Amino acid sequence: MKRIILFTCLACFLLMETAAWAQTGKKTLKVMAWNILHGGNDLPDGPDRVIDIIREIDPDLILMVETYGSGPHIAKTLGYHFHLIAPAGTDPDDESINLSIYSKHPFGKRIDTGHPFYLGGREVLIDERKINVFSNWFYYLPWDDAPEQMGKSVDELLAWEAAGKRTEMIQNVLPYLKKYAAAADSIPMILGGDMNSPSHLDWNEETQASHNGLIVPWYATKVLEEIGLRDSFREVHPNPNWHPGITWDVKERVDSHRIDYIFYKGALKPLASTSYMAYIGETIRINHKEITYPSDHGFVVTTFSLK
Repeated sequence: MKRIILFTCLACFLLMETAAWAQTGKKTLKVMAWNILHGGNDLPDGPDRVIDIIREIDPDLILMVETYGSGPHIAKTLGYHFHLIAPAGTDPDDESINLSIYSKHPFGKRIDTGHPFYLGGREVLIDERKINVFSNWFYYLPWDDAPEQMGKSVDELLAWEAAGKRTEMIQNVLPYLKKYAAAADSIPMILGGDMNSPSHLDWNEETQASHNGLIVPWYATKVLEEIGLRDSFREVHPNPNWHPGITWDVKERVDSHRIDYIFYKGALKPLASTSYMAYIGETIRINHKEITYPSDHGFVVTTFSLK
């Protein structure tokens, strides 16, 4: 009898919570950031495996890297609105275009930058609310599989990072990011994609022992924190030892890193965040389904509540 009463009370509580949530008008937004590698075309039927994985994740927004002509097929098959981050009038099937955004919600204004190959965005309309959404990719150099083994001090590692193409690209688009971050109190902002860089949040006191005693404030992610952007995965999982969130790994090599991210600022709250990783051509299991993995990058999925 006690179990029945307890179950009934719990059910009533959950119904009350659900009703209260509905009355406040709060909604959730599931966001996926993924570099699909050459449009998914490195495997036979690779774009269809991309579709299979997205279908199982069922995100509201997808921030895609290395679209390269596969975008219209993916969007049409899954029923998403599709935005190619390229100059207006570009052929949606253009195989040279890197970034794209997919949305279950309608699009608003375009957000064009002077550097569409590595940053661009779109306004997304959720009922009467607007969110500015950006997809990004930054160059992989400078890169080392294990920077802690390079024999460099922290200052030398930061100088090595600053001398590369990635830092130059970030500085090129920083004015756009600052502009929309400054307005995020009125219109929230989400930035997701492939940074090709480790995070300063993963090279802190907690991981110092595994990084040869080094604590490194990597510029690529630190500069985003400085303009108010928050790392959704690390906010949900603050301990990098317990939840490393690896999205890049190379077989038979010490080369495991978290380099794919979803950042945010404004009236959003990350409720859950998960990273997924598999080697290209091997099997990933999602929702009890086994799917051949078509990319060399893992991906990250964050579910936000809209405050």
